Amino acid sequence: EAARLQLQLEREEQERLENERKQQEIQWLEEKSMSTFCVQWERYMRCDGYPDPKDQRAVNTFISLWRDDLESNVLLQEAKDPKEVLKYQEALMEMQELFHSKHLFIAEKILKVQTAASFMLNSEDPRMKKPHEYKHERLTLCLWANLFKDLNLNEHRFEEAGLSFTLPMQLVWSAVAVRMLHTHYDHLSILVRIRHQAQKQVEEEKELPIEELDQKQASSRPPSRKSSASSKRAKDPTVPQPKVIRSGAQVVDVMQYTSVGGVFYCDLFHLPPRPIRRKGYTILQDGLRVFPYPTGKPSNEACPPVGVSVTLPDWITNVEPPLVARWDAGDKQWRWDGITDVSYEKAEAKISFKMETFQTFALMQKTYANLPFQGWELRPLGQDSVLFTIKGAIFDITITIKNDQCMLQLEQQRGLSHLMGKWMSGHALQKAMLKAGVNIFVNEHTHKYVSFCRKESLTEQVVYKQMALFASACAFSWSKWNAKCGEEHLVLQVFWILLQTSFYCEQNTNYFFESQKLKITENSEAFSPDHVPGSLVHNTFIHMLEDNMSPDGIDMTRHSNYCFVDTVQNLLCATRPLVFS
Repeated sequence: EAARLQLQLEREEQERLENERKQQEIQWLEEKSMSTFCVQWERYMRCDGYPDPKDQRAVNTFISLWRDDLESNVLLQEAKDPKEVLKYQEALMEMQELFHSKHLFIAEKILKVQTAASFMLNSEDPRMKKPHEYKHERLTLCLWANLFKDLNLNEHRFEEAGLSFTLPMQLVWSAVAVRMLHTHYDHLSILVRIRHQAQKQVEEEKELPIEELDQKQASSRPPSRKSSASSKRAKDPTVPQPKVIRSGAQVVDVMQYTSVGGVFYCDLFHLPPRPIRRKGYTILQDGLRVFPYPTGKPSNEACPPVGVSVTLPDWITNVEPPLVARWDAGDKQWRWDGITDVSYEKAEAKISFKMETFQTFALMQKTYANLPFQGWELRPLGQDSVLFTIKGAIFDITITIKNDQCMLQLEQQRGLSHLMGKWMSGHALQKAMLKAGVNIFVNEHTHKYVSFCRKESLTEQVVYKQMALFASACAFSWSKWNAKCGEEHLVLQVFWILLQTSFYCEQNTNYFFESQKLKITENSEAFSPDHVPGSLVHNTFIHMLEDNMSPDGIDMTRHSNYCFVDTVQNLLCATRPLVFS
């Protein structure tokens, strides 16, 4: 009897579980049906004239009707209005002017309070002689007012901000105030690109005849990698201030040079007038007036330059000794002239220089100082984990990639403490490295300033994708023969990793695209396109790799996470090691 009851209870439990499973399945089917209906309804409510990609008949009908349609302005109709871009640019400039006016307003209020307080405090009060510093996450405001005309105090320091200036003797007896505003971002260089890039290209094409244009294009082709002079020069960290060859050389090329540390405003103002008290009211005048310097008054002595010192912020690193450029507000461009006596103290990361007047300046360094690369390696660390190492012209960089996260490793610690050992997305890492002054990434302008190996673009991009797919099981490395195999081919080294013993095979193989296993090695005396006798020719790179991989290695590649593959591919495309090394 007990056994019968036990069987009955088990049967009832199974029926209950089966009913729950059926109810869940019915609920899932209902939700799926409702979701499908919502998608179809949303597609129907678009009313955009385009077919549903899942409906083959609708797609065929659309293609047939479009083929017979004589209307050819579809792209122009769908394209964004070019005037919208100008509106956004104008809005950006207006916002910058608004921020600048707000900063001036804040400085004015502080100076008025300081001027009013000077009536109640004597000149010996240390609070009146101390400069004011206001630090924010994205900017630093420094103010100094010449309230008591102290002849013994020549250099004025803002210790927390790492800034200092020397007041010329002609201004010691003047009622002036100095404002040094440091924005941790560069909002001026974009104005150069907006206002000058297109205009410069049009002017050059108008001035040169067709023959000279062809000659210019031929001469602008990048030099061969055979020359080692650029490599030797890149290893030397000492770069002097650019020499002036012609008047055009005074203008900073914002594609070749990049600002580091943001923008520094150094302004000289009249002290706000003292408040006037009448019949219980206090009368104040609004607005800060710029104090002209050089003064322009006739004098036997010329106005000496303004001395300025800047200690690099701890959140940037200096690849090379920085250069100093001043902002030309009239022409909206950076210029090298007007800056003299530049000196750099590497131990303290401090740069000192002199300017003709109080003006806006920025610290510059070469955008592609660490290019071309001297070598590179993509080494697997396990499933969905690799180590990407780049041997730069000045310093080496290692990036650990795990899934869709990246972590920077660098021997040079200064300026990168906020990045070292922290996981972040690939896009966030690129942005943070560029802000810190560490650039290994290329763009459409890089080939104009760096020697490189010209390669067929489509083949290069396909290789990066296939390398990312097999990055968990294969190591890839730089080959010296890549620069000598021609534009239509790529050569790189491949290492297979054996999971059972966790070490790399001693053999390494060069690959010659399309998909030939080369007979030469890195130690060969000359390049040869001959392939290994008996080796097969494959249509794709990954098929050839699979022929030499263990089953475990192939299984790793089949289970690579798509986020990991995408992150590795994006990093390879951003650095382009097969071309710029």
